[in-house]
Amino acid sequence: MKALASEFKTQVTILGGLVVLMWVLEIVDVLVFRQGLNIYGIIPREIIGLRGILFAPFLHGGFAHLISNTIPFLILGWFVMLPGTSKFFIVTPIIMLVSGIGVWLFGSSGVHIGASGVVFGYLGFLLARGFFERNFPSILLSLVVGSLYGGLIWGVLPTQSGVSWEGHLFGFVGGVLAAKLLAGK
Repeated sequence: MKALASEFKTQVTILGGLVVLMWVLEIVDVLVFRQGLNIYGIIPREIIGLRGILFAPFLHGGFAHLISNTIPFLILGWFVMLPGTSKFFIVTPIIMLVSGIGVWLFGSSGVHIGASGVVFGYLGFLLARGFFERNFPSILLSLVVGSLYGGLIWGVLPTQSGVSWEGHLFGFVGGVLAAKLLAGK
């Protein structure tokens, strides 16, 4: 029981720390830089835009944008951590790389920012995990995530102007790829 409590505390610290980082960056960006940090997002097909692969998930286009990413990031991120916190540190970079490179190669013009690519990646990972691992806990978690967040899947389509559906799509693909890679044979 003590180990479970310790693991949960670690998970809260990691997820909480990442969310605090996003919020502090957004507060500083809005109050000090007047959204000037957003230029560090992904700029498709520009060499300088490659830095956004690392920075974009931590930058947002205002507080409404950040709020819309915070809750699903916490919930889905925690679901990714359930089988073990270490998986989070494998899944997240895979998603960031696939999402970022996909946006850089195929994204529409402009600067792409936000944690939604990671959120969609977690969704893809959690939905695909049950399929690739084929065990009861993974399948059950996939069904729970599908029932709670399955409606997000429409976000991978170009339905809303100003929203990086490419980030959503390639994040989702990155999550499915991570599930496949981590499932083994």
